[in-house]
Amino acid sequence: MDKDEKSTDNREYTIKIIPHQGSNVHSIHLPMRWIKAAAISVATVVLLLVGAFSYSVYSSYSLRNEASQIEKLKEANSLQQEQLLELSKKATDLQSEVEQLGQIEKELRQLTGIGGTESVDATGNGSDGTHNGQGGPYKALDIQDVSNALNDVERRVVVRRDSLIRLRDMLNEQKRLVQQQVAIQHTTPSIWPSTGDVSSPYGMRWGGSDFHPGIDIADDYGTPIVATADGVVTVAGWNSGGYGNMVDIDHGNGYMTRYGHAQQVVVSAGDHVKQGQVIAYMGSTGFSTGPHVHYEVRVNGQVVNPAGYIR
Repeated sequence: MDKDEKSTDNREYTIKIIPHQGSNVHSIHLPMRWIKAAAISVATVVLLLVGAFSYSVYSSYSLRNEASQIEKLKEANSLQQEQLLELSKKATDLQSEVEQLGQIEKELRQLTGIGGTESVDATGNGSDGTHNGQGGPYKALDIQDVSNALNDVERRVVVRRDSLIRLRDMLNEQKRLVQQQVAIQHTTPSIWPSTGDVSSPYGMRWGGSDFHPGIDIADDYGTPIVATADGVVTVAGWNSGGYGNMVDIDHGNGYMTRYGHAQQVVVSAGDHVKQGQVIAYMGSTGFSTGPHVHYEVRVNGQVVNPAGYIR
């Protein structure tokens, strides 16, 4: 420190206090060093107060902001929990529907006799449902659990859908086969053409002197004669070859039937007839000794024993 600075620090300032009414004057001597120290102290205090105030304002703002953020997080968490619960309920409902579909499929398989391709489901082991023990550790619901549950339901829906598609295809195939069998049954001679007793069988008769290409069924005059299968009438009327009033029906697939000696024919050539439909009434026209129907079955033009086509 040079001499000028030392001389400056050694300076003093005097503060005089002059009271009223002529009292003694008081003098206060303040060295420059004290004044500087006081100024520095005041400045320091001011800075500290400003800093403290600023920090207090900042802390208060931060706390309010954090409180607001916490409240928003609580609201978001509450909303998320509600959404998780809703998704969980939907997953449970879907799982229940999948189980119901599985039960329906099982019942359908039992009713139709289709088995062997049922999908295996871990929700049951084929018990009768009289036992319902449950357990397991408690675990709070979270997004991963719900996601896993939904993924599992989705997988089971795919498995059940594929199984039901296979069942549908099997049922359609069964239906097709049944319809085919019904169609074949209705277009294949398979019922009695009339009531009565067999008065002459198919084959050799009269000591081997005559071959009978059909069977004779005898009953009263006017007894109804019916078509033994669906078909189209090809001949309806008089036959001069000994059959008398006669009806021929083409059933398709090589089958043809003939009904002879009728008293009256009630169909015409070209008519479509159904199995069991009345086509004529029993009589004794043509080469006949009494009321009866001569019934023939031909397969691809060849006569066969009608007994094999009567149930």
